[in-house]
Parts: sequence; C-alpha cells; structure tokens
Amino acid sequence: MSKPQAAERRSKRLIGVELVAILLALLFLSPFYFVLVNSVKALGEIMVDAASFPQKYLFSNYSKVWDIIRFPHVLYHSFLITGLSVIGLIVLSSMTAYRIVRRPTKFNKILFFCFIASMTIPFQSVMLQLVRVTSTLELRGNLIGIVVCYLGFGLALSVVLFHGFIKGVPLEIEEAAVVDGCSPYGVFWRIVFPLLKPITVTVLILNTLWIWNDYLLPVLIIGSNKDLTTIPLAVTRFFGQYTKQWDLALAGLAMSVTPIVIMFLLLQKHIVEGITSGSVKG
Repeated sequence: MSKPQAAERRSKRLIGVELVAILLALLFLSPFYFVLVNSVKALGEIMVDAASFPQKYLFSNYSKVWDIIRFPHVLYHSFLITGLSVIGLIVLSSMTAYRIVRRPTKFNKILFFCFIASMTIPFQSVMLQLVRVTSTLELRGNLIGIVVCYLGFGLALSVVLFHGFIKGVPLEIEEAAVVDGCSPYGVFWRIVFPLLKPITVTVLILNTLWIWNDYLLPVLIIGSNKDLTTIPLAVTRFFGQYTKQWDLALAGLAMSVTPIVIMFLLLQKHIVEGITSGSVKG
C-alpha cells in the first residue's frame, strides 16, 4: 500500500472517530437541552411537548424560584458545605497518601488496602447505621455532622488518587530540603504539595461535583433543618405527592448547575492531566 493511500485511510478513520465523538457529545448534552428549554416554558406546554422550543419564553420562572427557595440563602449553604468538605478532603487525603507512600510499613499497607476496600461498599448498605451513629454523636442537623460525613465517604478515593501521584515525586527533592534544614511538615507543604497541583485540582473537581449535587446524604444528616438547606434539598420542594411543578423545578436545576458547570469548564483540563499523570508515574 502506497503512502498516499495509507494517509487517506487514516484520514477516513479519523473522520469516523470524530463523527462518533460528536454523536456521543450530543447524546450526553441532550439532558442540558431539555433542562434549559423547559425551564422557560409553562407547565402545560411542558406536558404537551417537552422536546420543542417554547412558544412563549417565561423567564419569570427563574424569578419565582429565586424567591420561593430563597436561592441566595441555599446557595450560600451549598458553597459553605462544599467548600469546607473539599478543603478538608484535600488536606487530609494528601497528608495521608504522603505518609503511606513515604513510610511503606505493614500497617500503612493494610490501611491503604482498607481505603481501597471501602470504595466497594455501597452507600445504601450503611445508611441506617449512619443515621444511628450520627444521632448518637449528636451530629445530625448541624454543619459539623454533614462535613464529617463527607470527609468519611470521600477520603478513600482522594487518598488513592494522591497515592498514585505522590509515587512519581522524586525523593531526592525532599532529601535536599531536609539537608537544608526543612522540617517534615515543611517538606510536605513547601516542597511536595506544590508539585501535586494537577491531582489536587482533580480531587477538587471530582469531590465538588459530588458534594454539590448530592441529595441523599444531606437529606439524612441535615433533614428538616432549614438553616442548612442545600440547593438539591430546596429544589425538591417543587415535587409534591400529587403535583410536580416541572417548570419551576427545571428553572431551579438550571440555576443550581450553573456555578458548577462554569468551574468545570475552567478546570476540566486538569482532570485528565492529574489522573493520567498519577497512573503513568505510579
């Protein structure tokens, strides 16, 4: 086969791959289309045809949702809970992974195995026990309780991600810092942690997406405490036993997803960079 023919075949194959990628992208973006289009429709129009463009754009749906769920109030709670949980996960998981990698004792190896094993346990299997334990420790209905629960459930994956990346950090850099008189904590925070930027951003994005959109854990821990209501809990107000206000609910979903989509678009390149770097170096 001549070189022009081989190049032409590779070009056709590349075009085919690109077409498949475009179709998959459209498939995954279709839910956003339905949310945005139906968020400016009347309820009756949604029931008749949810896929068509609105005959009349009702942007007043957004102002109604803003007032009904007190959007600034619940937005602040979501930011507070997500921010504290993610910062705690980054600090604890990075230090834990660093200790496991640099001190590969038998205990640390068993601990790392326990982190991996815990990722296979379904959340539904520990729901009842979680409610009992948090009630006994008086952690239900307060900020500390929900943050502690997120730290517990999110620590395993974060440790595994940091673990793979830290193994690729040259030990000679740390030894040079020790010779210069740097303390163990100084070595980690001044030398090692800045090198973990790609995986740190990855952990930040993955946990932010999870915590921001989570409904089940807040409904178990926060419950009816209106002082800590998050956006997912507030949006459920539009789904009653006999009626479902899809027009307002979809407007609320569009408002709630906007901050997280903006953050994801700004930082998405670091997800692949962090995961691939950890897998290759480890």
